[in-house]
Amino acid sequence: MLNYVIRPAEESDLTAITDIYNEAVIRGGASADLEPVSREVRRAWVDSHQPREQYPVVVIDVTDEATGETVTAGFGSLSKFHPRAGYDGIAELSYYIAARFHGQGLGTAMVDWLLQAAVERGFHHATTIIYADNAGSVALMRHFGFTRFGVLPAAVKVVGDNELHDMSYWFKTL
Repeated sequence: MLNYVIRPAEESDLTAITDIYNEAVIRGGASADLEPVSREVRRAWVDSHQPREQYPVVVIDVTDEATGETVTAGFGSLSKFHPRAGYDGIAELSYYIAARFHGQGLGTAMVDWLLQAAVERGFHHATTIIYADNAGSVALMRHFGFTRFGVLPAAVKVVGDNELHDMSYWFKTL
């Protein structure tokens, strides 16, 4: 396991958040965006998490023990599930880990942090939407006891792929 810290995202993290997100867009299978997005688009996404105390955006920093260098390896958030107030007890979680850090436990650490944060903020459900063929995220949702409650078949494209992919909907009672 890498040495890591999960902390609130700051303005200075915007480039890393944008780069990690765009890497996922280009790789495909983790975002429905079909082209990389600008820093301004990611800034608007970060800024949409209001109030920030209830809907955090966080980054996960990894420190290289040999060099002491700290690198932002990923980010995650809790978002409003739906704008209508009756849904305020549900948080949608999302996370992205840079490809070079896949398979090293950082996605697990991020989802664990987000679920704990959701409980601390009084949410009664967590939900997420993932590509049904994203084996890593599917395994992670199962690991944390999420239940798949639906599939939207042939719903979304992936960069460089003309086929439509299924989207799976997951929830966890907190």
